[in-house]
Amino acid sequence: MSASPEAVSGDRFRLYGRAGTLALLDAMARQAVVRLAGQPSTVIGVLRRGAPLADLMVERMRALDPGLDIARMDLKVKRYSDDLHLLHPDTSLDASPEQLNASFRGRQVIVVDDVLYQGYSLFRVLEFVRLREPEAVLTAVLVDRRAQRLPVMADIVGATLQIAPEQVIECNVPPFESELAVDVWRPGPASG
Repeated sequence: MSASPEAVSGDRFRLYGRAGTLALLDAMARQAVVRLAGQPSTVIGVLRRGAPLADLMVERMRALDPGLDIARMDLKVKRYSDDLHLLHPDTSLDASPEQLNASFRGRQVIVVDDVLYQGYSLFRVLEFVRLREPEAVLTAVLVDRRAQRLPVMADIVGATLQIAPEQVIECNVPPFESELAVDVWRPGPASG
């Protein structure tokens, strides 16, 4: 599926509207169901936007295979602000006591995030998950920028978008934004 950019405002272009983004999530759900092969799983959404994307993906996975044993969890991970200013050089992961005591033994884990950029956030979550002894771990991202600095790859990908380093992929995901969409934009001098 190819994106056909449409100007939203100034230096912002809509690559996928609601229908296109839902089609990406449908494709991701199909990939996940095949990879899980009916095994018990836990889908972890990376807060913020990865959590509602994980909900949408799980909804589609259950529609494809209603018998799937899928648990859900969200992890609060932060490295960048929404405009990609560095907030936490060491990538902050804020887990509750229940999450710290969780075990994924005998379960496959899928970690869902909106954009795979440099890989720091996913790498931090993978460290957390590994200590809880999963059967296997998969990563799923709505958009892979192919700009990783760490050895982290997405196993399940909605779209691969290679863009200029100064450009930003913005996944608009309710409830954080009003409309489900994927935009690309170039921050102006005041925000960059």
